[in-house]
Amino acid sequence: MSDIQTDDAPVTASKLAGAAEQVGIPDPHGDTLLARAVTINKPAQELYDFFRDFANLPSFMENVERIDVLDDRRSRWVVKAPGGRTVEWVAVVTEERAGKYIAWTSEEGADVPNSGTVTFRDAGERGTVVTATILYDPPGGVIGKVIAKMFQREPAIQARRDLNRFKQLMETGEIATPAKNREEFEEMGL
Repeated sequence: MSDIQTDDAPVTASKLAGAAEQVGIPDPHGDTLLARAVTINKPAQELYDFFRDFANLPSFMENVERIDVLDDRRSRWVVKAPGGRTVEWVAVVTEERAGKYIAWTSEEGADVPNSGTVTFRDAGERGTVVTATILYDPPGGVIGKVIAKMFQREPAIQARRDLNRFKQLMETGEIATPAKNREEFEEMGL
């Protein structure tokens, strides 16, 4: 019998060690890996330019309260967490290629250690496939992850929603909203 472990699942679903390195996350921080993608009918460079200005991200990332751009490579993120709390970290861009990808990692002391990549791949006449691959440590471990899911604050749920809002914003210039406003949904615990 071989000592080599194999796993035919997509690498983002793999339980094997080293999955983050296989998807190209440099300097990985975290133990939970997720990936989400959306096709946006805009050129890759236009999407990259909007995304790379991190001050733009709270306009479509629902749980991001604010991002303070500290310099060309560093930004402080303040993100909503369950129970009316916020979590914070400083993200550092570790690699990037204009119009193609951005990779980051959190600095030591992050409330939620994380790292990842956002890639922008040409899809011909359909536009651009934007893929977010994120590695993170949920606060409170498995219990914290369950609580975050219950309050719709779990990163896998948010990544899908945020990418869909990014698509709406870039293709139409606005984000469709439900009849109730954000505060009303938060009062309901959603």
